[in-house]
Amino acid sequence: MNKPYAASCAQNQQAILDVLKTLFTQAGDVLEIGSGTGQHAVFFTHHMRHLNWQPGDLEAEHEGMKKWFDEVEHSRINAPLILDVDMPDWAVGEKDYVFSANTTHIISAAQAEKMLKHVGACLKPGGLFAQYGPFNYNGKYTSQSNANFDVWLKQRNPNSCIKDFEIMQLLAEKNNMGLFKDIEMPANNRILVWKKKSL
Repeated sequence: MNKPYAASCAQNQQAILDVLKTLFTQAGDVLEIGSGTGQHAVFFTHHMRHLNWQPGDLEAEHEGMKKWFDEVEHSRINAPLILDVDMPDWAVGEKDYVFSANTTHIISAAQAEKMLKHVGACLKPGGLFAQYGPFNYNGKYTSQSNANFDVWLKQRNPNSCIKDFEIMQLLAEKNNMGLFKDIEMPANNRILVWKKKSL
């Protein structure tokens, strides 16, 4: 197969990197949920050499992302793991950081709840989860383009939708994480940063 390419990754990676550099400041292990093509893993590890990156996604995505990883000249990207939010246990070990981009609006509300449970289980105390994508606030879209995008999502899959920030906050709190930052991003996206509470 040819190396996959996602234009959205190329468009948002610099803006996301600028934020992650302020969050993932210490050397540590990162779990990426929904690595997709693998472009983010390659770009971020090139610019943040203090991080070891663990990509993860459905098995169907692995062959494509390996095309990207094969071109990398460092060993800080691990072989991708099979990650499915419906799996009962991810068995990924403890992580200093978790990152996920453009996954929450693709999965169902029930799956989003499972994802937060998995994240809470693997984050070390004081660890950060950076969650990038569009979110609603007070039950309202933040832009007309997000409203249009949500219609498209639901037409594609009735279980997909832009999630409410307030629901994400409740799920995070349920899994021993608190809101650390809520960062405005280009194109009506956000990075929600959740911090694992100490035991």
